[in-house]
Amino acid sequence: MTKNFVRTLAGLAAGLLVSVSAFASEGGNLMHAGTDLGDRASLQRGAALYMNYCSGCHSLKYMRYSRMADDLGLSEEEVMQNLNFTGAKYGEQVLVSLSEDDAKKWFGKMPPDLSLIGRVRGSDWIYTYLKSFYLDESRPLGWNNKLFPNASMPNPLWQQQGLQHAEYGEPDKATGDRPVHGLKITTPGTQTPEQFDQSVRDITTFLEYAGEPAALKREKLGVWVILFLVAFTLLAYMLKNEYWKDVH
Repeated sequence: MTKNFVRTLAGLAAGLLVSVSAFASEGGNLMHAGTDLGDRASLQRGAALYMNYCSGCHSLKYMRYSRMADDLGLSEEEVMQNLNFTGAKYGEQVLVSLSEDDAKKWFGKMPPDLSLIGRVRGSDWIYTYLKSFYLDESRPLGWNNKLFPNASMPNPLWQQQGLQHAEYGEPDKATGDRPVHGLKITTPGTQTPEQFDQSVRDITTFLEYAGEPAALKREKLGVWVILFLVAFTLLAYMLKNEYWKDVH
């Protein structure tokens, strides 16, 4: 019994160390996204930004245009005219027109589907990742990412954010690598830092929703469940008093 308990604790500790190590290798502290699934305007803006700047390479194979319209309060016409760039039908999934051969030629591999990225990585990770691109001439596409080093994609929002460069620390004596300590905007983009933060937050909110669309309806349903439990508790209390009145 004691040995099994010790082994279980050792396993949990090892898993925790692996998680911490992986977290540190991806840049340490994450920025707080501050997403709000109840903010429909943010979800709508995020959907528009995602479709314009991300959907050319990244699909959402578990999301349908019709479901998006229903959840985000958009009409079929609005979705098909403003968010559908592949000619897909209203009831079809959000897929990309990018072929696998072209993807391997340009990026080295097919860009991943992002349907579940919000659940796998978390909103803070997505938010930090989108803000952590910087110019790096050593990379094939000229871009790198502080949170996810050697990412094989360019910064999709560079026009809004501007050109960002890395601030390096002292070279490592063993490897000669220079760690990235900070990032600095050297050429302003079309948006102010506050506006860009909101744009990234909107995209993050949309991807959080895409990972679990039912969360929107579940939160609304939860209010009614709580009200039902409160009403049921009151009725149960009144019934209890009625029964115990005869006992006494």
